[in-house]
Amino acid sequence: MSLISALAISIGVLGGVATWLFLGPLAGGLQIWAAFIAWAAFFHCGGKEGGFKAVVLANITGAVMAWLTLLAVTKGGLGASLGLPLWAGICVGVGVLVMILLANIPAFAAIPALVYGFAATAAFALLSADGLANLTAASLGNPLVTIILSMIAGAAFGYVSEKLAGALVAGSGQTRRA
Repeated sequence: MSLISALAISIGVLGGVATWLFLGPLAGGLQIWAAFIAWAAFFHCGGKEGGFKAVVLANITGAVMAWLTLLAVTKGGLGASLGLPLWAGICVGVGVLVMILLANIPAFAAIPALVYGFAATAAFALLSADGLANLTAASLGNPLVTIILSMIAGAAFGYVSEKLAGALVAGSGQTRRA
């Protein structure tokens, strides 16, 4: 079996399981779409243990930077005097600048995964009914908490899907090739 076929099977099966979990027993908390973003980022970061570490650190860092940016936008107080679009633009510009500068540190070098964490957190905060109101809540309504947990779960599913695909390829007696 080719690696692509094995990945199709493992990601398909585990994607179905993850969707059932997130929309069933875990409904109302974790976000399946954020998990799939992190799952893809796991492979984008090279997979294996190194990819898992890179994607988790980067997704968390991006999420924290988005959260800090959202706090600055909503609590910074300059939205009324500057106008919200300008103030939000300044805050996002500074937040993204700092986030990308962190990529100078090897542990945070996965820039796309940083951006995925930032974007997912901002999206959840802006698109959920109470996302901005829950920025400091100690609950799954807090975009930071929800997205970090969802993305860690997605990275874990990525890691398991890679291992399962490897086992399928090995079990078929073929070499691992794409």
